[in-house]
Amino acid sequence: MSPACVKQRPFLLAEVGLLRQPKIRDHARTGAPPGTPQAKGRQTMASQQSVGMRSVLLLMCGALSMASLVAGVVAAGRSEETPAGAVQAKPATHPEPLAMGSPAPDFSLPAVDGKTYSLSSFKDSKVLAVIFTAVHCPTAEVYEGRIKQLVTDYQKRGVAFVAIQPNNAVALRLDEMGYTDLGDSLEDMKIRAEYRQFNFPFLYDGETQEISKLYGPVATPHIFVFDQERKLRYHGRIDSNPREALAKVPEARNALDAVLAGTPVAVEKTPAIGCSVKWLDKKVLHDAEEASFAKEPVTLEKITVADMKALAANTTGKTLLVNFWATWCAPCVEEFPDLMTTWRMYRKRPFQLVTVAVNYPDEEKAVRTFLDQQKASARNLMPSIMEPSDIVTALDKDWNGGVPYSMVIAPGGKVLYRGTGRVNILETRRLILKSFPDDDYVGQNAYWNSK
Repeated sequence: MSPACVKQRPFLLAEVGLLRQPKIRDHARTGAPPGTPQAKGRQTMASQQSVGMRSVLLLMCGALSMASLVAGVVAAGRSEETPAGAVQAKPATHPEPLAMGSPAPDFSLPAVDGKTYSLSSFKDSKVLAVIFTAVHCPTAEVYEGRIKQLVTDYQKRGVAFVAIQPNNAVALRLDEMGYTDLGDSLEDMKIRAEYRQFNFPFLYDGETQEISKLYGPVATPHIFVFDQERKLRYHGRIDSNPREALAKVPEARNALDAVLAGTPVAVEKTPAIGCSVKWLDKKVLHDAEEASFAKEPVTLEKITVADMKALAANTTGKTLLVNFWATWCAPCVEEFPDLMTTWRMYRKRPFQLVTVAVNYPDEEKAVRTFLDQQKASARNLMPSIMEPSDIVTALDKDWNGGVPYSMVIAPGGKVLYRGTGRVNILETRRLILKSFPDDDYVGQNAYWNSK
């Protein structure tokens, strides 16, 4: 940025409404300490500049100022995500995708079927497609069906497919899991592969990410196509749009057809659109999120029967997961962490976890202590009356008296689930995901309702 832009930056920010009260915070920039007559004089002169002059400066410096502003916002975000007391690390350098014509790097990785696969496992195939994909990623999810169809269509033509999951689970934040029932561990991969009936080997590289570093995927999904000599002929996206109805160009299919035919691939590289790879250096963001949970307020509301009847109507516009529990109930205490994890996964979507302690009002201290220990930042309720059962029956007259007792209530009051005992957390998450309308990722509602 030019010296003029630097000098006028506080006013430029004020012009676009980002600084309500421009202040000179660094006397090294003004040449005088704050509060001195010289500094006050310069601030007075600056405040008297005309709107026209500021507009001219905006035009002259707009691009550079915005670039600097964006960099500052990013830096600020990184600073907020870094745990207190930690040294701010330099921006990580992530691997570039494999160069065109390069040989396929060998690997030896565990798969969801219990086997270990290497490059030689596919030596008899004319073409090899290596797809880096993930479990948690909403883009990867909506491509699962298309990947399975690729396997069905091309395996019989001599193309081998192998999928590799590159993410490290400890680098994945809960607020990145708003569209999934699972994370990216090997165990989670096994569950997803069975649930969605994957027809290809699904390998795990999240532990060390050494193989992923050699291939250099930038997002999930990212496909690499190798010819019979295992030279890279194409890498990038599977097709031209994550929204399947809008995907007009099947780039991966075009590449496979060309390699099988022994002809040049017309388009060798395309941008891989999806979720960024969760490299191990992102663990600091995961840890910062964990630390932030302890700073969130934990509240407890005393409610009446009328309050619970209002909750049953669910006019919130959100899907509610209501859990009745008690401090003296061992299964309640055991399942509570899963409920809190689910809350933290989905709370940026139209979802609300409501916990209702069925303890007596004079047991409030014990309830508060437990909620504080759990860092329970959801909506927490307990009876204000000495008949706790009346609170539960106000929501569900057919309640049998046992806890834990849970209900999933759609907007408008429709009950999607009710049951006594510990919830099956995966089934519950899938039910919640099915209830969400499409928002940022169109196709998610159809994805979850296709099972």
